[in-house]
Amino acid sequence: MKYIAEVEGKEFEVEILDEKRVRIGERILNVNFASVNDQPVYSLIVDGKSYEAFVYPGEEDWQVLLQGRQFPVKVVDERERRLRSAAGGGAAQTGEFQLKAPMPGLIVSILVEEEQQVEKGQVLVVLESMKMQNELKAPRAGVVRHIRIQPGETVEQRQVLLALH
Repeated sequence: MKYIAEVEGKEFEVEILDEKRVRIGERILNVNFASVNDQPVYSLIVDGKSYEAFVYPGEEDWQVLLQGRQFPVKVVDERERRLRSAAGGGAAQTGEFQLKAPMPGLIVSILVEEEQQVEKGQVLVVLESMKMQNELKAPRAGVVRHIRIQPGETVEQRQVLLALH
């Protein structure tokens, strides 16, 4: 089965060939992917290089935290994409989006204020977890509403940090 993954506005065609090989575009990669202790933490080895990632479902996509950066990733299979195309595309990104903590951690800083206009990709919050500082970014442009955390506060996984409208 082929999948289309959208990351930061770029689309990648991904095909799982077997348990150890994945094709991304024209490249075939040797991979080893395993969950760590039934948590949203994954050990990933790609062509001999080791990575650790936090992966959890977002409102409309998957949130992937890799090497201190958070990426919203939309994934659809070929069939679903054809059906969406035939139906006239997807819905506009409107309404409220709640930024949730991808993992337990400590709020290092909040880089926005309530009622502030933000752009897609702008850093909203810095969260420290497992001795790494992670930048949590806006998945779309909007206005910050309801900041529910303070710097120095400890948060739990999936706790709402702020709302974006």
